[in-house]
Amino acid sequence: MPGLVPGIHVFVISFKRQDVDGRVRPAMTTEVVMASTDETKQFVPLNIAVLTISDTRTLADDKSGATLAERIVAAGHHLAAREIIVDDVEAIRVIVKRWIADPAVDAVITTGGTGFTGRDVTPEAIEPLFEKRMDGFSIAFHMLSHAKIGTSTIQSRATAGVAGATFIFCLPGSPGACRDGWDGILAAQLDYRTRPCNFVEIMPRLDEHLRRPKAKGASV
Repeated sequence: MPGLVPGIHVFVISFKRQDVDGRVRPAMTTEVVMASTDETKQFVPLNIAVLTISDTRTLADDKSGATLAERIVAAGHHLAAREIIVDDVEAIRVIVKRWIADPAVDAVITTGGTGFTGRDVTPEAIEPLFEKRMDGFSIAFHMLSHAKIGTSTIQSRATAGVAGATFIFCLPGSPGACRDGWDGILAAQLDYRTRPCNFVEIMPRLDEHLRRPKAKGASV
């Protein structure tokens, strides 16, 4: 297709239209442009921190945190930090705020605490820190999850946002959910080569509001 970057995949879908009288009309054609990797661009490694939120996990049996850490490094990024914290709002915020304030951390991925039990408090702890909420992440995650586990996906409150020029993604606590979140969304969006767009290319502009007078940030 003219005007498209090399490597972009275009799928053409045709729909036949049948009128009430039973006659079939010519097909309507829709072009769906899928994301791809622009190999002419150089990969840009990010510094990504991983936080496992659990009352019971340790580094020795933290399969979800390990899943994320392994994928981050395998993709060519740097594992900036990896910690485990209990399901406690203030304890979670202490760590996430520290990483937000650290210029050496580009993104934070948490796993755990996104359910509906009394101890699941990750969204309550982290969402108030967001300056901008990433609603599309939750939608994309649930679409991926629904294809695998059906309606059970509604029991997750996966969320994401931006705070202090740092991307924050909150995934459920299972290794499978972490695989889905990374493989299906984050691997591409944290890759500068992904077309038609990705998060890495807008990173230099994330703190524009902090440079403006009277800027209002997070509520906590």
